[in-house]
Amino acid sequence: MPAVDKLLLEEALQDSPQTRSLLSVFEEDAGTLTDYTNQLLQAMQRVYGAQNEMCLATQQLSKQLLAYEKQNFALGKGDEEVISTLHYFSKVVDELNGLHTELAKQLADTMVLPIVQFREKDLTEVSTLKDLFGLASTEHDLSMAKYSRLPKKKENEKVKTEVVKEVAAARRKQHLSSLQYYCALNALQYRKRMAMMEPMLGFAHGQINFFKKGAAMFSQSMDNFLSSVSNMVQSIQVELEAEAEKMRVSQQELLSVDESVYTPDFDVAAPQINRNLIQKAGYLNLRSKTGLVTTSWERLYFFTQGGNLMCQPRGAVAGGLIQDLDNCSVMAVDCEDRRYCFQITTPNGKSGIILQAESRKENEEWICAINNISRQIYLTDNPEAVAIKLNETALQAVTPITGFRKKQESPCPSPNLENSEVKNDNTVPKAAVSVPEAEELIAPGTPIQFDIVLPATEFLDQNRGSRRTNPFGETEDDAFPEAEDSLLQQMFIVRFLGSMAVKTDGTTEVIYEAMRQVLAARAIHNIFRMTESHLMVTSQMLRLIDPQTQVSRANFELTSVTQFAAHQENKRLVGFVVRLPESTGGESLSTYVFESNSEGEKICYAINLGKEINEVQKDPEALAQLMLSIPLTNDGKYVLLNDQPEDTDGSPRENAGAESEA
Repeated sequence: MPAVDKLLLEEALQDSPQTRSLLSVFEEDAGTLTDYTNQLLQAMQRVYGAQNEMCLATQQLSKQLLAYEKQNFALGKGDEEVISTLHYFSKVVDELNGLHTELAKQLADTMVLPIVQFREKDLTEVSTLKDLFGLASTEHDLSMAKYSRLPKKKENEKVKTEVVKEVAAARRKQHLSSLQYYCALNALQYRKRMAMMEPMLGFAHGQINFFKKGAAMFSQSMDNFLSSVSNMVQSIQVELEAEAEKMRVSQQELLSVDESVYTPDFDVAAPQINRNLIQKAGYLNLRSKTGLVTTSWERLYFFTQGGNLMCQPRGAVAGGLIQDLDNCSVMAVDCEDRRYCFQITTPNGKSGIILQAESRKENEEWICAINNISRQIYLTDNPEAVAIKLNETALQAVTPITGFRKKQESPCPSPNLENSEVKNDNTVPKAAVSVPEAEELIAPGTPIQFDIVLPATEFLDQNRGSRRTNPFGETEDDAFPEAEDSLLQQMFIVRFLGSMAVKTDGTTEVIYEAMRQVLAARAIHNIFRMTESHLMVTSQMLRLIDPQTQVSRANFELTSVTQFAAHQENKRLVGFVVRLPESTGGESLSTYVFESNSEGEKICYAINLGKEINEVQKDPEALAQLMLSIPLTNDGKYVLLNDQPEDTDGSPRENAGAESEA
């Protein structure tokens, strides 16, 4: 007997679109079976009706044969032989009528009754369970929508507890109804085969008995065939009983799970988060704009496929592309007083989509999975092993670098003019590079500052009505006079990762070590948010600008920048060392680490170019040579080669002021 397709009871709780899609196939099969059963029943009732009509017809025929004697024929003499013959025929017809009556009874019991019972019992049960499953699913969706709208305020804990209980009850109810529905659909695959063969088996047996009693003309081969059909029905019955017992045991095991399976955000205090994911699937709430100021949230099934984020609504055969995740950044955000929201931002800084997970564990795993995918780990030969290796340490959990030791093995010369190995067209031979220890670069226990300034919204709220001052020289001037007089003016989108005091600025290794410690500290303390700024590079200074208000957040004189470098592997990481005078008369060294939307080498090139301009401005002849070698804009500004136009327009972006994930 061919294998029977079945719905997996273990997938009933997840209720994924794949399971719903397979369920729709079973429902379509059940609907087709219902239509065919009705048509088959009509045909069988017609046969049964014809057999009943045959009984009435033979009975009427027998009476009519006997009535011949009672007819007053004008020329009726000599009919005695005919009358006796008709009496015999009447007796034969009466016997045949008895056989037809017995056949009609057999057809009613063995052909019509089983198909009626199959329709009224099995098909009606499936239809009823389908309605109950639909009601339970609707109730669960409503409870999840109510749960998703819960605010984060602690005074609503009582309401939260009630809603969580309501979600758990609805989820359990949906699970129970889906298990019962799935079991009924699985059993229907067996019963429909029996329901199709049993009536015809009864029909054939009735006809055989009829003809055997009438003429005994049926062959032994037909008996053997009918015997084999009977054996097949019995074997299917045995399989049905075994499968029904197996489904009953499986249903009990699935319903005996812990209550945490039904309760969302059950382990909110200490969730077990897998940060090595390279693919993820599950339900999320998608935020969509319905008007100029109105939004709506829709619960949809999302999954990752390669470097893409896909969405598959219920009932859809396949998913559709939502977002290309390559080189995207992901961030946890606050949105409409909802919990566990995160935003995906495209590589060019444009705003992406905002999604909401149902628990803290799901929220952080989605962030980690998208972050891993954005680094294109899935393109490696063994992505799972690469993801685990990258997350073995706190540093590797947030950036695909292999550690500080690799930098020691293959040091890269600084792009700074001061450390250039080419002087006066003479190449300086490379000697054995002595890489200093980490303690020689940064003092152990040096504190790390993760926020260079407050975000723009907090700045406006906390300093409304008064002029704000901060230690980084932030100002509210709308215009930058030095930029107007500068030959170089280049804008980049960056996100501040952190800054810390360092001991030396004699090597770029101090920048790499600062990057390692900043990223490690972010991973250890679960710091995912970063403030986005516009970094303007001119020939006089570096300026961090708030993209929303165009307020200057921090200024660094270019002459105070003594070292700058981009990470050798994670090209989006860039840092620089600033030497600033102190009030005590000494000088302090600090390293600032940023993540950029474009390659960090472009920022280093712009800083290097600004320093060159500062040098050659003192020599008009050298300045003329430099201007001839570098392209200029129509207004005389220097143009960086191979730069992205969206990074140079200097205009506030749609996603300005957003925060992203480290």
